[in-house]
Amino acid sequence: MKIAIDISQIVYGTGVSFYTRNLVKALARIDKKNDYILFGSSLRLKNILQEFAAEVKKINKNFNSKIITFPPTLAEILGNKFRFLPVEKLIGKIDVFHSSDWTQPPTKAAKVTTIHDFGFMRHPNVSHPKIAAVMKRRLALVKNECDLIIAVSETTKKDAVKLLEIPTKKIRVVYEAAFEDFKRASKKEVEQVKKKYKIKGKYLLCVATLEPRKNFKRIIKAFSRFESDNPEFSLVIVGKFGWGDIESSNIKYQISNIKFTGYVPSEDLPGLYSGASCLVYPSLYEGFGFPILEAFVCGCPVLTSNISSMPEVAGKAAVLVNPLDTDDIARGIKEAIEKRERLIKAGLNQVKQFSWEKAAKETLKIYEEATGQK
Repeated sequence: MKIAIDISQIVYGTGVSFYTRNLVKALARIDKKNDYILFGSSLRLKNILQEFAAEVKKINKNFNSKIITFPPTLAEILGNKFRFLPVEKLIGKIDVFHSSDWTQPPTKAAKVTTIHDFGFMRHPNVSHPKIAAVMKRRLALVKNECDLIIAVSETTKKDAVKLLEIPTKKIRVVYEAAFEDFKRASKKEVEQVKKKYKIKGKYLLCVATLEPRKNFKRIIKAFSRFESDNPEFSLVIVGKFGWGDIESSNIKYQISNIKFTGYVPSEDLPGLYSGASCLVYPSLYEGFGFPILEAFVCGCPVLTSNISSMPEVAGKAAVLVNPLDTDDIARGIKEAIEKRERLIKAGLNQVKQFSWEKAAKETLKIYEEATGQK
């Protein structure tokens, strides 16, 4: 088979970016039989795509690439709206096209797409209207054109069936895993990263793009209540700004020991997780939830939501709370800290159920199945 994979989304530093990077590298390690072409488009960040393609080529010589200079907005319009440019015109004849989370160009090949979440439909009040409009257009194409669809969790699969009325027989669940380079940091590494970000003493950690769906206003309010009895703790919020205004209540300015780091490079995250008293992750909705597994790998206790895919990923290794109840989040923080050792042990066992090698093998079978159907 000749398999094309759209890698355009790796430039954004999001969960979808990490998914694509890790899946492609795992496929390169396990599949020496088939030929691959990594397809990507970007205007200002084209070099990131080229560097990644070169990195994968070193792993497996059967992985070639076609990177074009195209702004993402134009690629979305051409791929999802006007649709007059088949992907074969850009990369040649292929047997399978694994399309991205964003664009759905027409193709004669068997088509596979990964759906990561339905946050914009489940919670339209905390979703950006422009993004929601694009995603709806994209998902209509996914429903009508894809031979097989990968869902990253059973929750996402159920949403696809309920919200889009996609037949169950077209959907395959393939779990993601923690970032491959993640490992528990040493005490020295923890101190180095704390010094870099000017973190002192004990701290709680939040890792997420700053947007309403991540529930930051309730997190900050819950921390305020927890902090009143535990002044030795600070709250460290890691993530780039997405959209929305989490500061409208001015809570940030009322509590001195809250630190916003902004974007943090992936090599610093293990140190931040490993030094934290717990991860606070009561998101309103997640298709999967990478930070849960990242925290488990680093021996960091986890507090997360009792809804959506988060219980599915966390199993019995985390404290589950109602993300709409600020008091319950505050209670969960206290419980996670009190049960620290038990949660660390449970988390290290839970994370063993997820691996990128397993995900790659399951995805390769889906490619084979899709070509058979075609």
